[in-house]
Amino acid sequence: MEFGTVITRVGEVIDIIGVVAIVVGVLYALTDAAVRRLRRTGPVYARFRRVLGRGILIGLELLVAADIIRTVAVTPTMESVAVLGLIVLIRTFLSWSLEVEIAGRWPWQKARLGTIDDEVADAPAAPAPTGGAERA
Repeated sequence: MEFGTVITRVGEVIDIIGVVAIVVGVLYALTDAAVRRLRRTGPVYARFRRVLGRGILIGLELLVAADIIRTVAVTPTMESVAVLGLIVLIRTFLSWSLEVEIAGRWPWQKARLGTIDDEVADAPAAPAPTGGAERA
């Protein structure tokens, strides 16, 4: 089997993994939202959007990687490089838009006070301080 064919197949496999990542992300976000809604635990909508956005972001990153691999596998022409550039540009714009939507800020900005961090949002509430030693 020729090197170009192998690399093209690798790109196709990564494409499939990217699509699967998006589908799994959507299904996980829907399931998580349904469970949270039924149990009435925590924010449903904000968490649903964040989890869904992450699934889509992971899938987009994999799809971009697959496009790059496939374009490099064949002899690059100006047309194939231009198409790749356009695809990467569109998917990068989508990734940035999702990242801003999830984080609520540009990636280069510091986190604002009061912004819900992933670990903080998912962690159980800490017990209130007792104000002193417990009496036996």
